[in-house]
Amino acid sequence: MVAEVLTAAVRGVDSYLIRVEVNLAPGLPAFSVVGLAEGAVREGRERVGAALRNSGFPLPPRRITVNLAPADVPKSGSAFDLPVALGLLAAGGHLGPDRLSETAFLGELGLDGSLRAVRGVLSVADRCRRSRVRSLVVPAGNAREASVVDGLSVIGARSLSAVLAHLDGSAEIEPTRVDSVALLSCAPPASGPDLGDVRGQGSAKRALEIAAAGGHNALLIGPPGSGKTMLARRLPGILPPLTLPEALEVTRVHSVAGRLGDGEALVTRRPFRAPHHTVSDAGLVGGGSPLRPGEASLAHCGVLFLDELPEFRRPALEALRQPLEEGRVRLSRVRSSVDFPARFLLVGAMNPCPCGYHGDGSQRCLCDPAQVHRYRARVSGPLLDRIDLHVEVPAVPFGPLSTARPGEASAAVRGRVCAARALQEVRLGHLPGVYANAQMDSAHLRRFVRPGPRAARLMESAVDRTGLSARAYHRVLRVSRTLADLAGDEEVREDHVLEALQYRVLDRRPR
Repeated sequence: MVAEVLTAAVRGVDSYLIRVEVNLAPGLPAFSVVGLAEGAVREGRERVGAALRNSGFPLPPRRITVNLAPADVPKSGSAFDLPVALGLLAAGGHLGPDRLSETAFLGELGLDGSLRAVRGVLSVADRCRRSRVRSLVVPAGNAREASVVDGLSVIGARSLSAVLAHLDGSAEIEPTRVDSVALLSCAPPASGPDLGDVRGQGSAKRALEIAAAGGHNALLIGPPGSGKTMLARRLPGILPPLTLPEALEVTRVHSVAGRLGDGEALVTRRPFRAPHHTVSDAGLVGGGSPLRPGEASLAHCGVLFLDELPEFRRPALEALRQPLEEGRVRLSRVRSSVDFPARFLLVGAMNPCPCGYHGDGSQRCLCDPAQVHRYRARVSGPLLDRIDLHVEVPAVPFGPLSTARPGEASAAVRGRVCAARALQEVRLGHLPGVYANAQMDSAHLRRFVRPGPRAARLMESAVDRTGLSARAYHRVLRVSRTLADLAGDEEVREDHVLEALQYRVLDRRPR
């Protein structure tokens, strides 16, 4: 007898439906899994066998063949345990096939028959809804996550026995329901460190406000102890709250990466990721087997902070070029190719020289010009071109440090940032893939950034004197547009261009 159970597999942050076909045939007892099943899937034979025995259903002494269709697509993970077990019970006559129709099943089995949470359930739930599957049975730890998807009945079970009792009607499980809109609207405001804790550094705080308002990448350059890390960790607190589409995207990525907590339904705050400079290429942009998202994707819709930027491996930094331009990471391998979303705000921090004290006026720097040049050259020109704001963060004198009066709070800055983002939404909201000024391409710049005559002459002079690349020129225009939005101006004026040019300190080189 052949039984069929519907499930799904995750590829990247998307998923596709899988049909688990189970056949019991006469012959010597054997248990084989076919259909390009990888390690964890094949090991599921032992988990399924033990779970069935401990649930009162020993494996039949038959030749068991499990096929995962389509058979030409690699399958990985432990989420096939539950559908395989149900397929065995249906093929053995313990479960009517009508009980399995229009329902998908997903979950890892413990040896005692318990159900354990798996990765990527939100993507699976979305695929089931779009494929008109009526209900989805998942481990209880994944039920709230899957229930974020509207139009799908989600059943959260704690064990194989509970699933069987639900299917035969002896102990039905109530569907889990989550109001994602209410969940997001009730999320508490950002409770991280406040910008008011930072003493002094007015220009650096202004640069962070500009970065948050327009989605611009920033590089903080200053001596040790000047507050670069302190400033960067306060950036999420001045960003606008996540919208529901953004929260769903972030949750999908974190679910695939296994970063959601047990019972967590939705990521409601913007991520902040700060990997160590020893991170591998795959750890930063994604990779491995199976392909998993890296830090760049885990920072999607949030902040990726790279402290001690020149200490990162050059190939890892260069791998960030694509996500900085396109907002996604494409990983291509022989057997598969996936896309991970990676639209993040990059904040880097670095010292001005190897010892950290170049140009601070203290005479402590012992680095010669060649050493300074080699140190800064660790960050390539093409990567620097993709960073809009180069911000000098000088050492803070004693006066501001000793004052007890706090600076401007994050809430006040966030109010101005949200007002600027509202203007951008009106201007850019109809453009696909453009969420803020930083995502505008050259065509959008010609349409929406209109410098006045004096501002245009100033830009021409700056390009001629500093040798700005075309990419850097466009980034100055984007920052100028954001400065105009913060000021509530429709036209980009000369003072906006002047301020934007001040944030290209690493481009100030003689011809």
